[in-house]
Amino acid sequence: MDNIKYNVLIPKIRQKFILNTLKENKRIDNRSFYEYRALKIRYGHLPNADGSAEVSLGNTIVLAGVKVDITNPFPSEPDKGIIIVNAEFPPVASPDFEPGPPDENAIELARIVDRGLRKPEIVDLSSLCIVPGQKVYRIWIDIYALNHDGNMIDAAGIAAVVALMNTKYKKFTFVQDKGLVDTGEKAQLTLKNFPVYVTHVKIGDHILLDPVLEEESLADCKITTIVSEGNLITGIQKSGVGGISLDELEKIMQNSINLYQTIKENIQKEVSKNG
Repeated sequence: MDNIKYNVLIPKIRQKFILNTLKENKRIDNRSFYEYRALKIRYGHLPNADGSAEVSLGNTIVLAGVKVDITNPFPSEPDKGIIIVNAEFPPVASPDFEPGPPDENAIELARIVDRGLRKPEIVDLSSLCIVPGQKVYRIWIDIYALNHDGNMIDAAGIAAVVALMNTKYKKFTFVQDKGLVDTGEKAQLTLKNFPVYVTHVKIGDHILLDPVLEEESLADCKITTIVSEGNLITGIQKSGVGGISLDELEKIMQNSINLYQTIKENIQKEVSKNG
């Protein structure tokens, strides 16, 4: 269990206000404890990407871009394509982000998003094989934080999924004595699953869905549940040093399952509206 922590300082008087608000069963932005912020999606607007999506979850904004190239397969999986996820937190997204190579928070975000795509097999990697043992398609997913106001994981997960949904890549075929030949066609990437990332935080005795940055910074711990088709939980990630009881974890897991269809439909509605 890893520890993602953003160095956000909250004045004592503000901390007290937030905690007192929670005691009154309220949140600082007037949402209910299990209510998501407004979701907005734009996609396919990066001309040099094979697929892209910009996701706004409240004031948190994340951009994901996809590029597909050809490479050698892993020796352990000679007939399967490859997915690689990278993430960057540039200073433009938050004064608390520093310039330079990705820090542990960006690396961990990439790992969680990658796990959420890989475990439920969002893409049939066998379909990305061109020549077994020799050439396969490789999918690069680059995630960029544009504005950080909490719950980067869910926003990044949605952006990655939507970017894959609208990915089209150059189709190659293998011809004897010629090698790989560009067919001149573009293939639509086909998804076989629809994972959804659902993040809760625990602050004292309170469990909150989709935390804003101040809530996230005050949290004892954060739990991200990855739910896939058939209401299957295909991943759970805990961060933060605080503990959580089994009853609380079960409550979070069940709430994530209950929310799966609604979140999925909201994503699909946004995609349809902005298509």
